[in-house]
Amino acid sequence: MAKPPLLSAPELEASSVVANNTMNRERGLSGVNSYARELGLDPVAHLSGRPDPSWLDLCSGEGRALREAAARLPADAVLTAVDLVGPLIPVPAPPALEEIVASVTSWAPSRSYDLITCVHGLHYVGDQLGLLTRAASWLTPEGLLLAHFDPDSIRRPDGSAAGRAAVSALRAAGFRYDTRHHRLGLRGPRSFTLPFRYVGADPAAGPNYTGQPAVGSHYDLDRHTGTPEGGTPCMCRECRPR
Repeated sequence: MAKPPLLSAPELEASSVVANNTMNRERGLSGVNSYARELGLDPVAHLSGRPDPSWLDLCSGEGRALREAAARLPADAVLTAVDLVGPLIPVPAPPALEEIVASVTSWAPSRSYDLITCVHGLHYVGDQLGLLTRAASWLTPEGLLLAHFDPDSIRRPDGSAAGRAAVSALRAAGFRYDTRHHRLGLRGPRSFTLPFRYVGADPAAGPNYTGQPAVGSHYDLDRHTGTPEGGTPCMCRECRPR
């Protein structure tokens, strides 16, 4: 199998597949084209009743869902939207909402969150597994992480499939994966290292299950990671149970 040309994070983010994607730009909080429908959960209902509720949305597009949530949540809520481009038509944000224009591959918060979402955003991220690993550590003790994930996008350096290994490693780290809805979920913060080394992204991977062009994420597998204190045991070829 011929090896596809792989791009670095800055090269990928300048590519037409990532720079021009519209997958999540206009999605609202509820209704037919909504976060509630895509996540199988009403974010406002999930956060209601919590003291100082907090929600981080990665790859947030125009941030419509968080703007709508700000009007329904207490004034002390903390809502953070992170997007590579940000709102294309600047509109003053409500006080509870902070809109950050940054790459999710390098940005990190200074606090933890009760809810972290990434609605169809991982499809345009190179190091998907790296982002999931980092985001898992940003949850509050009772926090929930929900993200759409396509195992078919996880590849070895030569382009061969590695999705089953990725899902197995994520499940070992505490994630659950809903194959019908292509959705990962995690409750409570985790510290772990996956046996994958990111080597680059392929923006010419073609359409994924959504029918839209997406990115292929390529990894070396079976890297020995050891077992962090209190973390997930290494799942490399030598350490995984037989």
